[in-house]
Amino acid sequence: MADRRDFYEVLGVGRNADQDEIQRAYRKLVRAYHPDVNKDPGAEDTFKEVSEAYAVLSDPETRRRYDAFGHDFRQVPPDVDPAQWARARAGAGAGTGGGPWRSARAEDFGFGAGADVDLEELLGGMFGGRGRRRRGPMPGADQEAELTLTVEEAYHGGRRSFTLPGGRRVDVTIPAGVTNGQRIRLAGQGGQGSEGATPGDLYLIVRIADHPRYRVEGRDIQVTLPLAPWEAALGSTVAIDTPGGEAKLKVPPGTSSGRRLRLRGRGMPNPRGTAGDFLAEVRIMVPARLTDEERRLLEQLAAVSRFDPRGRS
Repeated sequence: MADRRDFYEVLGVGRNADQDEIQRAYRKLVRAYHPDVNKDPGAEDTFKEVSEAYAVLSDPETRRRYDAFGHDFRQVPPDVDPAQWARARAGAGAGTGGGPWRSARAEDFGFGAGADVDLEELLGGMFGGRGRRRRGPMPGADQEAELTLTVEEAYHGGRRSFTLPGGRRVDVTIPAGVTNGQRIRLAGQGGQGSEGATPGDLYLIVRIADHPRYRVEGRDIQVTLPLAPWEAALGSTVAIDTPGGEAKLKVPPGTSSGRRLRLRGRGMPNPRGTAGDFLAEVRIMVPARLTDEERRLLEQLAAVSRFDPRGRS
């Protein structure tokens, strides 16, 4: 494990970084190194390293164990106290012969002084598999990985082949309407058990990638809707693209910039309940150049209109 980079270093954040800072750093690196946009031969390896680092540091419990045990956190039994573990490992470094745990004390791990405990057998395999193999079959550990989807993939769902950090490929069925942070369980696709014991499960944590047009908040999908001044003033019905296809949106007369218009149920699907909404935020656009006729008509409007957008009397 000594040749592996620290996960905080991988993401370029300090060890006291909060979750928002970690997420921002991850998104920036994903945009830079995703194999779909970066064709450099080393980009995919960097992307996998970044994904693994984020999968660990974005989960508070996994991050706590990583902070305590470093890259060995997946092998350390859950009931080992970090301070005891550190003392035992420090003692192992001073030991002479007979394996790395001979100098650790039984009482460091909650046993009585002088107890007949073989610490190499208790902790064997924690660090590179040294020591004698633990007796009996052991179930495989559950594992986590991150699954980055486009908005369209999350909306429609479907079957996809996915490469895990480390190179293993798995096939996953994505339910329609998955949301950011949702976990997809793949039973039996986690760590392998020993001596024929059952394997663990693999949990894929969904991350919805940034989109040039859509913004996803929970199950709601938001867009910016450009309108001409006359469409907003007079009212109109405009065509608008959604992940589910084209829809017609009614613009009420007198609509101003910033108003949000809602298409109920046209956001992310929800197999177990109500679908999200599709929200269009109005932005009124004006022509960069006017024809002579357009200018004449606007000048006529300006001459007769009493409307004051700044609200002065």
